[in-house]
Amino acid sequence: MINKKRKSTSFDDLLSTTDHRPWLLPHGPWVMTQTWEDLLFAHWPVPARELAPFVPAPLELDLCDGVAWVGVVPFRMSGVRPRGGIATPYLSAFPEINVRTYVVHGGKPGVHFLSLDAGNPVAVELGRRWYHLPYFRARMSCREESGRIEYNSRRTHPGAPRAEFRVRYSPTGPVAPATPGSLAHWLTERYALYAPRPNASIYRADIHHRPWPLQPAEAEFEMNTMAASHGVRLSEAAPLLHFARRLEVLVWRPERL
Repeated sequence: MINKKRKSTSFDDLLSTTDHRPWLLPHGPWVMTQTWEDLLFAHWPVPARELAPFVPAPLELDLCDGVAWVGVVPFRMSGVRPRGGIATPYLSAFPEINVRTYVVHGGKPGVHFLSLDAGNPVAVELGRRWYHLPYFRARMSCREESGRIEYNSRRTHPGAPRAEFRVRYSPTGPVAPATPGSLAHWLTERYALYAPRPNASIYRADIHHRPWPLQPAEAEFEMNTMAASHGVRLSEAAPLLHFARRLEVLVWRPERL
């Protein structure tokens, strides 16, 4: 009983922290909770004309000062469970990496995924069926060694374009939440996930979390063909990097727009 009470209190505290949100919490109950750990935001500017073909109508490519951005984001999932359920070792914790860009619809900015690779085949199927997201199976590992995260991924999904990712990364400074109006804030503080379907319908899932506990970061990329697997060319210039140790997230049911 004590553990359940602490969980409930934790969610109540999370739901009461809303001043940073760009819009009100959605109506209805959240349906899933998950925690994102040891996350790296690696962002590259990409010409808008090169990304526009990947953004289906009625979504619009979101630009910051006229520039589009692609993020490659490796992290670890933990505590994944439906509302009222319990976390299980196999289903609730696994590595994931996504390739994303930024869109807006109806005045709500959000994230549009080119792909999401996960090291758990059950999570891949559920993500595809329930959230209509382009999940792919991958063989992945993520471990911390001497203060650095060593992350490896190789896509194994049948019929999917090949993609590999190997990187070592770590934070280089203290936690400093992004300042509203900054590029870091524009890239990270987004509370909607958009998913197109082949029948031209669009789904949106709202999420909620506290402001990102961002830290400056450094990274050594040994292999990164995640964006290239979609035909997106990343600049050879150094990416913009941020690290986040842990963030608890609530997810709502996707709605067809």
